[in-house]
Amino acid sequence: MDLAKHWRLRHARYRLEGQRNRLTGEVRFPPAPPLLGEREDIWEPYILKGRGRVYSFSVVRQPPEGFDDQPPYLVALVRLDEGPMVTAQLTDCDLDQVAIDMPVEMVTRRLRDLGPTGLIVYGYKFRPIVS
Repeated sequence: MDLAKHWRLRHARYRLEGQRNRLTGEVRFPPAPPLLGEREDIWEPYILKGRGRVYSFSVVRQPPEGFDDQPPYLVALVRLDEGPMVTAQLTDCDLDQVAIDMPVEMVTRRLRDLGPTGLIVYGYKFRPIVS
């Protein structure tokens, strides 16, 4: 990942910032440019609350390159309270604790370390809701 791309995505990654349609109230994540024929001002920035429920999940035992130090880890589809579904790593829970429909909340955590001269990339993960 290059620094410029990381900088452009910082609001979505750190604040879970999506967009809300000014007319319909629909919320989408991640932010995207207007569709062909849409007015440019139809979508406004919208910070999602960062809470939702596990829709589906999987245990990753053979990770892709760059994540060799993390297995096994959990990846889930999380349906956010505002509607969008996001894919994210689950953290702060054991493999046998996770369940479909489990309430979760967003936390900011380290995603990758690109080496001694590279960037440390942070972003969102989800954990069971802490009471």
